Amino acid sequence: MNKIALISLGCAKNLVDSEVMMGHLRKSSHVFVPSPEEADIIIINTCGFIKPAKDEAENAIQNALSVKHKNKKVRIIVTGCYVERYISVLRNNYPEVDVWLGVKDFDKIVHAVQDKPIKRSKHTFLYDHDSPRFISTSPVWAYIKISEGCSHNCSFCTIPMIKGFFRSREIESIIQEVETLVSKGIREINIISQDTTFFRKDRGEKTGLIQLLQKLAYIPNLQWIRLLYCYPEEITGSLLEIMQEDKICSYLDVPFQHSHPRIIKSMNRGMDSSKSLNLLQSIRKVLPDVSIRTSLIVGYPLEGEKEFAHLLDFVRTARFDNLGVFKYWHEEGTDVFHMGDPVSDHVKNQRQEDVMTLQMEISRKTNKKYLKKTIDVLLEKPKQGHNHVWTGRSQYQAPEVDGRIYVENVMIKNPLDKPIHKVEIRASEVYDLHGVLSS
Repeated sequence: MNKIALISLGCAKNLVDSEVMMGHLRKSSHVFVPSPEEADIIIINTCGFIKPAKDEAENAIQNALSVKHKNKKVRIIVTGCYVERYISVLRNNYPEVDVWLGVKDFDKIVHAVQDKPIKRSKHTFLYDHDSPRFISTSPVWAYIKISEGCSHNCSFCTIPMIKGFFRSREIESIIQEVETLVSKGIREINIISQDTTFFRKDRGEKTGLIQLLQKLAYIPNLQWIRLLYCYPEEITGSLLEIMQEDKICSYLDVPFQHSHPRIIKSMNRGMDSSKSLNLLQSIRKVLPDVSIRTSLIVGYPLEGEKEFAHLLDFVRTARFDNLGVFKYWHEEGTDVFHMGDPVSDHVKNQRQEDVMTLQMEISRKTNKKYLKKTIDVLLEKPKQGHNHVWTGRSQYQAPEVDGRIYVENVMIKNPLDKPIHKVEIRASEVYDLHGVLSS
């Protein structure tokens, strides 16, 4: 039995793979410790999408090696996207790492820990309902990964070269996994994928996501179903129609990336601002109370002052409920790599700040619509150092990326037995809300 410290970096999709590794290790009677200094084995699941993720991965590897330098018996295993993308370089730079696993062999982690030979897989690992999994997020909500890889060809993106083509899970496998989680107390599932709206289209099925949602909606005691990572080009009237179902959160995460037609074309994306605004109008017509999140990129090679002003106008008109802004990173192997990186880092930082400043104004005004209203809130955990104050979220807030709701007057003995409660909103901030548990 080994003491293992597992460090999971990157996105929620990475986290699911980490949870599967933890499931396999727990099944083999290994135990987990919170600190690498306490561990016999340190496992790092890396992201390699853009430079900041690669820097974070290298820092984690160097920190693990510093532990190993103090205790030669410690073994280090590094997995994930960064390994898949740069394994030869990493092996050369960090020869003291004991095992390198890319994105194809997460299910071989026990063999890696036991220093047994590993038969390498040909395809990116995609778990199913039979995969052991240790949920690390919360006792009441979880991520459900429904596919792996991506079949789009966005010119700035490294995902297809790391993960390969899009591959969907079987619908029944997902249903069985969710039923198992619900039986253990999970009440909200957050559906994730590189492109959730492409689900089953790799199998020639046009309505796969709708079929999945229909079946999920019938699972007893499952209360919230949230869709994340939905490509705008694939949001259909049929999808919006089924989203009127009570269990499906009135929430869409739609990465538009930019607004200017020339940049959108260069990105190999399908929606400029005109089409995007029409889509937003259609969504809000069917789902009047919908909360929409997007992600945008600033500093793309073709983005001058004119194109950036266009993006600001788009954000101002679209009035997203939540928004993330990322700087363009010049990544080798992408279609746009040959264009260089002409926008300076200083300009990128300023543009990122300008978009977020504008979004803060929009979010502050948007949050005021909840004042004096009573809404359903999923309580997650007590606020540290505060008696009877809990943090939670409404259906309009995704975990880990959006704002939170701070709920006072939580006097219930076991709030998580039935985690969704009525809360009267008393105050609003830029991102967060404050309320009182209704009697």
